[in-house]
Amino acid sequence: MDFFEKVSQAKIVPVVVIEDAADAIPCARALLAGGISFMEITMRTSCALDAIRQVKENVPEMTVGAGTVLSLDNARDAVAAGASFIVSPGFCAEVVDYCIGEDIPVVPGCVTPTEITAAVNKGLTVVKFFPASVYGGRKAVKELASVFRMVKFLPTGGINQDNLAEYVNEPYIAAVGGSWLCPAKLIASHDFDEITKRSYEAVRIVREEISL
Repeated sequence: MDFFEKVSQAKIVPVVVIEDAADAIPCARALLAGGISFMEITMRTSCALDAIRQVKENVPEMTVGAGTVLSLDNARDAVAAGASFIVSPGFCAEVVDYCIGEDIPVVPGCVTPTEITAAVNKGLTVVKFFPASVYGGRKAVKELASVFRMVKFLPTGGINQDNLAEYVNEPYIAAVGGSWLCPAKLIASHDFDEITKRSYEAVRIVREEISL
């Protein structure tokens, strides 16, 4: 089973902002305890690469990737640190080409037909839709999917426990991303039990929707 098949089964890719690399391992373990085996550590902090490295080396059951990848250098550094996949908020041809060349799964942000077409012409079949709540949410994704039938979307931004069910059972949704499972305040306060609780509830919602 390849990366995107696993993502489509999991349906949830948490977006994680780590301010202290020491929090990366317990955060990864808290997500796993709740049934989630993917995490996207964003490149928004100075310790992001160390956090990715810590998870890769110490929590092998977790598939850890890098998010907010804005440049080729970002992508190279993230992969060197152990990132198993790359996510970017927008479409950067250099990043996409590098990842394809290195056989690293990449999910670029695409919200317009032009951006999605660029991704399709690179051979990609999954794109990020960010920020989903700003660009029309599920309705917008549905309209785009009616044209780009070979593409599945990973909406992120404005998705949470309350509207998760609206997304996960749609055939054009590969998975959803979001920070509601492990927001910075929970990580900073080391409330990893709450992260596990939120993860468990999200997984329950996904399983119920998929079985309908």
